[in-house]
Amino acid sequence: MTAVDGLNLDIRPGEVVAFLGPNGAGKTTTIDMLLGLGRPDDGSVEIFGMPPRRAVALGLVSSVMQTGGLLDDLTVRETVDYTSAIFASSLDTDLVLERAGITDIADSVVKKCSGGQKQRLRFAMALLPDPALIVLDEPTTGMDVTGRRDFWHQMRADALTGKTILFATHYLEEADEFADRVVLVADGRVVADGPAHEIRGMTAAKTVSATLPMTDDTTESGVNDLLDRLGGLAGVESIDVAAKRLKMRTTDSDAAAKMLFENACTDLEITSHSLEDAFISLTSKGA
Repeated sequence: MTAVDGLNLDIRPGEVVAFLGPNGAGKTTTIDMLLGLGRPDDGSVEIFGMPPRRAVALGLVSSVMQTGGLLDDLTVRETVDYTSAIFASSLDTDLVLERAGITDIADSVVKKCSGGQKQRLRFAMALLPDPALIVLDEPTTGMDVTGRRDFWHQMRADALTGKTILFATHYLEEADEFADRVVLVADGRVVADGPAHEIRGMTAAKTVSATLPMTDDTTESGVNDLLDRLGGLAGVESIDVAAKRLKMRTTDSDAAAKMLFENACTDLEITSHSLEDAFISLTSKGA
C-alpha cells in the first residue's frame, strides 16, 4: 500500500501552512519523513538544503506531537531543563515557559497536568533550540477555547519573526483562521493548495436562502410554482423549505437570486461554503 504517492510540497520561510486530509491520507507519514523518522522509498526530502535528521540535530527543526515525550514524575520546569541539555544551545527555560503560557504551572508535576497543559509543555520543549521550522501534529488537542486561541496567537507572533509553521489539525476553523496556506491531501496526493478562501471557492455551489412571500395575496400553489421554477434552474443541487425560510444549494446563485427577488422574496442571503464543505468535497472518493 502506498501511503504517500508523488506528493510534492515546497514551503517558504515564514509561512503558516495547514496540512489537512482525512484519516489515512498520508499526513502522518509525510510529517514523519520531514522529521527524519522515516525515509521515502522514492524521491527525496530536504529541509534547509539538508537531510531532515541533520536539520533536526542542528536544532533547525522541532515538533509538537500529540503524545509521548514526557516523564510523569518530573515537574514542568524540570522537564524543560532536562530537554534543554540535549541541545548545544537553547533558549532560557523561563523564556520558553512564558512563551508557552505555562509559567504558572512550572512547579507542577507532569502527571497532574491536564491534556492541554501537557501540549503547552511539549510546545515549550519544541521552542528550546529556537527552531526555524516548527512542525505541529494536532497541537491544540486537549486545550480549551481560550488556550487554543492563545496558542495560535503565539504561533502567529513566531511566524512574524520569520519562523515557518507546518501543522496538521482536525479543527478546520483553526486552519481557516490562522493558516496563510492550506494544503489538502487525499490518498497520498495533494488535491488542493492555496489560501483558505481559494480552497473554499473550489466548491462551486453556494447556499442561497430567502424568506418566501407567505401572505394572503400569495396562494400555496403560487409558492409551489416558484419552487418548481427554482428547481428547473441550471445548477440547482437541492432546495429545502422550513416554515417560511427557503434554503437552496446552487452553482448559479445569481440566477436563483434574480428569480427570488422577482417573486417578492425577502431577507436574501448568499453564502460560500465553509472550509469543512470544501474539505469533504475535495477529499472524498472520486472527487
